Amino acid sequence: MPWKDGYTISDERSLTDDQVRWPDGNRCCVSITVDLSVASGPAGITERDLTSPRAQFGARDGLEQVRTALCRFGLRATVAVPAVMAMVDPDTIRSLAADGHEIAVQGLRHEDVSELDRADEAARIARATEILTGITGQRPAGWYSLPRQGDPFAGGTISPHTIDLLNDAGYRYFGNGLADDIPHYWVTDFAARRAMLTLPYYYHYDDQFFLLFPSKGTGLEHADSLFRNWRAEFAAQYRRGRYFHMVLHPYASGFGHRVRLLETFLQFMRGHDGLWNATGSEIAGYWRGAYPPETHPRLEPPVWRDYPGSLS
Repeated sequence: MPWKDGYTISDERSLTDDQVRWPDGNRCCVSITVDLSVASGPAGITERDLTSPRAQFGARDGLEQVRTALCRFGLRATVAVPAVMAMVDPDTIRSLAADGHEIAVQGLRHEDVSELDRADEAARIARATEILTGITGQRPAGWYSLPRQGDPFAGGTISPHTIDLLNDAGYRYFGNGLADDIPHYWVTDFAARRAMLTLPYYYHYDDQFFLLFPSKGTGLEHADSLFRNWRAEFAAQYRRGRYFHMVLHPYASGFGHRVRLLETFLQFMRGHDGLWNATGSEIAGYWRGAYPPETHPRLEPPVWRDYPGSLS
């Protein structure tokens, strides 16, 4: 996709399969995100969200089941958590970090920032960063804007200022971008080559789009469809030597037979040699070194021209 200021988030051409390299000669990168948010609307986390049966299950049994499954197969995840949720249960956040999982920020309240002015959004980023740093003792490297329950769009919400503000705040990567199936650079200034490293996200491999948004039934009967999608996508990305990413919500994948399907998939995946399972910050650190932002984005002028009255 051609670059255009404020529109395209990546360079025009992706890396071909033979150009993608992973550390130590590994064949495929495996990234797992555990989304702790229970936000149900654009206001972000509310008291009602936190006290719902779904949230209570996810924070206790669901999270324990997901953690146990990951531990059983020796896998680490990046845990995306809204700052206010981390404040509610800081001990759990610290214990996840102690287990080797990375703690990343998913907004102050996982709210919709698309209509905020720049100063307000910057203040929220600063406050969320301060909260997570105080809880974990380590400044977060990654920022996520994953879809909330009931969101009509798959990519979450950001504003025209978000990526620049995250750069200003010292973040090393943005955790969910739709422009490529490997890490890529979200370019905010063509002339200055100002960009933010972005990790791939596709809602096809996010459990909530199978288990929480069924077009019919309850969602209980759709877990096998999610399992088939995970398996097919992993097989394809492994064959090509690229990047596989999945998103787990403890209140969804930590429930009943879904845990068994999750474990079955993790066992299938672990049966493959040459997997690099890394956290978001590890992936970002490697990618910036192997494909530096100063030289890697192959930016080209736009191929189209605006016309009078165009809203583009």
